[in-house]
Amino acid sequence: MSQTESLLDARGPLAAYRERVRDGALDEDPEQVRAAERLQRLFEELSRPVPSGGSLFGRLLGRGKAPARPRGVYLVGQVGRGKSMLMDLFFELAPVAAKRRIHFHRFMQDAHAKVHAMKRADPGLADPIPPLADGIAAEATLLCFDEFQVNDIADAMILGRLFDALFARGVVIVATSNTVPDDLFQNRPGADAFKPFIARIKQEVDTIVLDSPRDYRRGGARGLVTWHVPADGRAERALDDAFRRLSGGRTPAEELLTVMGREVRVPMAAGDVARFDFDALCGAWLGAGDYLALASRFEALVLDGVPRLGPENFDVARRFIVLVDALYEAKTKLIASAADQPDRIYERGEGAVAFERTASRLEEMQSESYLGADHIG
Repeated sequence: MSQTESLLDARGPLAAYRERVRDGALDEDPEQVRAAERLQRLFEELSRPVPSGGSLFGRLLGRGKAPARPRGVYLVGQVGRGKSMLMDLFFELAPVAAKRRIHFHRFMQDAHAKVHAMKRADPGLADPIPPLADGIAAEATLLCFDEFQVNDIADAMILGRLFDALFARGVVIVATSNTVPDDLFQNRPGADAFKPFIARIKQEVDTIVLDSPRDYRRGGARGLVTWHVPADGRAERALDDAFRRLSGGRTPAEELLTVMGREVRVPMAAGDVARFDFDALCGAWLGAGDYLALASRFEALVLDGVPRLGPENFDVARRFIVLVDALYEAKTKLIASAADQPDRIYERGEGAVAFERTASRLEEMQSESYLGADHIG
């Protein structure tokens, strides 16, 4: 191995995966190693110097004669096999300045909205796909899609031409999915017309199947203490550790959720785990729809500093009740630091009797059976 190749391996997704195994954040899995090796190869292809100088992507964007664009990667497997974790490792390290990681459903929502806006601005526009692809490719030459799935006929109608246009503009695709390409949008009206898109995807990306018998999401929170009293420095360190463990050691970043046309800011998110300060989540003017969106999006929520509540802050208590209900129904795991045990958080004031059910749910949410349940996203 050359010195350049050694340096690439030292900072690529495969080395990062092995480091997290050594640190105890992950258990080594042969299927995950195989997928990490394929992502490592793509990482190296994107990093490889070319004779004219610069990176492969510089050549793709027109600085010199472009070599063959590297094939993307399509990670497929059942829930909990580590697909998103591996893609996030790759995305964090990918040596591409213009890159984007997005849930596929959100990407398609954005695409339809942009098409609608272009047609409204220019009623005579015959074909919005080329300018749409121009805009997407200008923002990101690497697109990483989480939960690639096609269930909507409106999505199916534009995907083929949109992806053809993106590939023509040098965009590389990495995706996770529960469905192999051949089964996308099958047994639905219009499925035959969708087959050219499937063929195109198979032409442009390598499908890697993670066939591990173990579901790493089930039991990921087992063995964790999930309610820490009091909310002191020791509790904060425990929550730091829980966030790291549940996110697989991924680097947290801000995330924005769109709820009924509004954006809800998630200050810290990594994979399927979010972290909030209690005041930011329950002291703000958020409603049931916001909490439902959070519970649906995240499999675990780390919450800092649940205080004792009383008659003077009933609105805060009411929002906390709604939050817990949303988390409970979605089987979202809650790891929190608090001033006291659940049954002593809100003992007096309007709705204190109703809070008894919330306290009961908070107790149940600490149980092994709850922590081992599947998330209902």
